[in-house]
Amino acid sequence: MKNRLPVWFKQDIPDAAVRGRMQLLSEFKVNTVCCQAKCPNLSSCFKNLKFTFMILGNICTRNCRFCGVAQSEKKTLSLDENEPYRISQIAKILNLKFVVITSVTRDDLSDGGATQFVKTIELIHGIDKNIKIEVLIPDFSGNIASLKAVIDAKPSILAHNMETVKRLYKTLRHKANYQTSLDILNKSKQINPLLITKSSLILGLGESEEEIIYTMEDLRYNQCDILTLGQYLAPSQRHYPVKEFISIEQFQRYRRIGLGLGFKAVLSGPKVRSSYQAEEVSEAITYGA
Repeated sequence: MKNRLPVWFKQDIPDAAVRGRMQLLSEFKVNTVCCQAKCPNLSSCFKNLKFTFMILGNICTRNCRFCGVAQSEKKTLSLDENEPYRISQIAKILNLKFVVITSVTRDDLSDGGATQFVKTIELIHGIDKNIKIEVLIPDFSGNIASLKAVIDAKPSILAHNMETVKRLYKTLRHKANYQTSLDILNKSKQINPLLITKSSLILGLGESEEEIIYTMEDLRYNQCDILTLGQYLAPSQRHYPVKEFISIEQFQRYRRIGLGLGFKAVLSGPKVRSSYQAEEVSEAITYGA
């Protein structure tokens, strides 16, 4: 069958350690995109103390057709101002040395949620200034002041995902804008030329190879340093259907093309996600491995 899940998506059953960490997150009322977006790597990542914390609640104001995170059209949503503190305490309890912070998109907030990012970064660095932090930010509706506030908080890596090719934005991301996302990455480098930037594409949505390469070229033109490419998996039957399962060979081909275009690192494979092996990639770039 065309949409039958390939064998390499078989997931590990959560063991006692993983269940314990899931319970800790629940007790602290801390969200992760790992759980909310049904990531296929959840068990292996949690087992190795790798989390992608999701701030600004668990309801997104966008309506991207591929995303498993809960969505709402409400003009006003609640904001938990104690959320950054609880995340910092999780980092302290688990003695994390590398933290990934992402968020839902909050178009209802005047700063898009930038202040919450800043608070979270500052509280984690208050525990240990040597903890490396990767932030995966929304587009802040193009608000450069919000972007600068996050960058000034000194994350180690700033990521913003393109998600898909330009042609599919109207179908899949009608509230987002392809050029705005490129501009976020470009402006990040203008604000801090030394900042490592990163983006991600999900494949199997009906894009062509030519469109993927075109998007990769756009990312490099806008000085994106790291690229991840992974296979789209529909969170439910209500979501946009998988159009194609990309072969492992094709993922390897995209990696070669990306490195040829000048990306500092390219992770490309069926189970790769935005923050997949984020710490390892950061170390490889830092030490030139």
